[in-house]
Amino acid sequence: MESSNDINYLPMRYLPHTEEDIRQMLAVTGHKSLDDLFPTIPSDYRVKKEMCLPKPLTEWELNAHISELASKNCASSSNKVFIGAGSYQHHIPSIIPYLISRSEFMTAYTPYQPEISQGTLQGIYEFQTMITELLGTEVATASHYDGGTALAEALLISLRKKKNSKKVAVSSLVHPHHRQIIKTYLEPAGYKMVELPAKSDGTTDLSYFDSMNKSVVDGINKSSNDGIDDIAAIAVQSPNFFGCIEDIAKVKSIAEAKKIMCIASFTEALAYGLLKKPGSLGADIVVGEGQSLGIAQSFGGPGLGIMTSSKQYVRDLPGRLVGRTKDRRGEDGFVLTLSTREQHIKREKASSNICSNNGLNAMTAGIYLATVGKIGIRKIAQLNHDKAMFLKAKLEEAGFTIAFATPFFNEFVVKAPDGFAQKRESLKQKKIVAGLSIEKYYPTLKNHYLFCATETFSKDDIEMLAKELK
Repeated sequence: MESSNDINYLPMRYLPHTEEDIRQMLAVTGHKSLDDLFPTIPSDYRVKKEMCLPKPLTEWELNAHISELASKNCASSSNKVFIGAGSYQHHIPSIIPYLISRSEFMTAYTPYQPEISQGTLQGIYEFQTMITELLGTEVATASHYDGGTALAEALLISLRKKKNSKKVAVSSLVHPHHRQIIKTYLEPAGYKMVELPAKSDGTTDLSYFDSMNKSVVDGINKSSNDGIDDIAAIAVQSPNFFGCIEDIAKVKSIAEAKKIMCIASFTEALAYGLLKKPGSLGADIVVGEGQSLGIAQSFGGPGLGIMTSSKQYVRDLPGRLVGRTKDRRGEDGFVLTLSTREQHIKREKASSNICSNNGLNAMTAGIYLATVGKIGIRKIAQLNHDKAMFLKAKLEEAGFTIAFATPFFNEFVVKAPDGFAQKRESLKQKKIVAGLSIEKYYPTLKNHYLFCATETFSKDDIEMLAKELK
């Protein structure tokens, strides 16, 4: 028989409560039944009958059922999905799933005790270092939930820095889901998001700031909340939702003139294997989605929120930042240098309520960047661009019109010929998903589709699509 001392070292057991257990607990709390614990729930909303559950299945029956359900999805592994729109299919080197599934990575928790968490802390430090090199900035956090929440957090930084401001200007070409996240963050706090419209070339129209200047010159709105003093930041995405590359340097010049922050976001991290780094173009804060860095699409998540900036904003960044130091013996060591969140400091002084970085995904991205290296990133980015250019040419041959002449990276918008919507549905039966209709997000762009091609598509894949569309 086990002694009480031995039991302390046994693995935790998960056992359901017996009826006797429940009676004893209710006696302590002074309730007659479990229902008495929930008086705040109106009776109309309580379940009063047995749950309608399917009959139990054996393990092999359940596996067969799940496989049948999964076969109905248009997953990239078995279909040719010519869609990006914030989630991109890329080759993942086989070394990454092997390494990331090791227990010391897979089960690692928050490194509160640096003396026993040096491996985790070094991994985060290396991730931060490579992200700043990729984006041309000086400091990076230990990652966030996803690109959308990272962008919302960046805008909150700008509002805290400019205390009298109640608005931020956000391009309407920022990913629609990210703009919805921003609204969810800002509106309950009394802030407003001003959406900057798109120009005919597929980039952001910045004339809003010209009109504001004119109002001030004409003596209008000098003291109104609609004036320039009420804007805290400009946020643009590049490449934007249409795939077009924005002029971040121009956005920065406007931001400097108005004394507001310039925030650059992205959904396709690999674009910066070719494009100029947003940090080098003057962006104060750069945020985005890191899914392309070795992380599987997984039907839309989880993602990896990246946030990086110049050093002057290091104490404003939410979440964690790992730094390198020296121990008493002069050897390198890694510690949580800054943690501006409510779990470490007084809640009212915290810059964010984020409690967990996406540690495993950040480690995945770090391993991916270290595996492919600087030259590899550039080669993969060039492949993405070249494949997309080939797809663009083939779609034009098939009767599609390119919507915008502005340079793009690996996705672009086309106007489809009549009858394409029906053809697109029929192609799904052949395991081809031909673009994404963007009319839902931009009602004026009826019959317009967003197409994407990455390094995972072969020349034959693209020619097969073009042949079907002809």
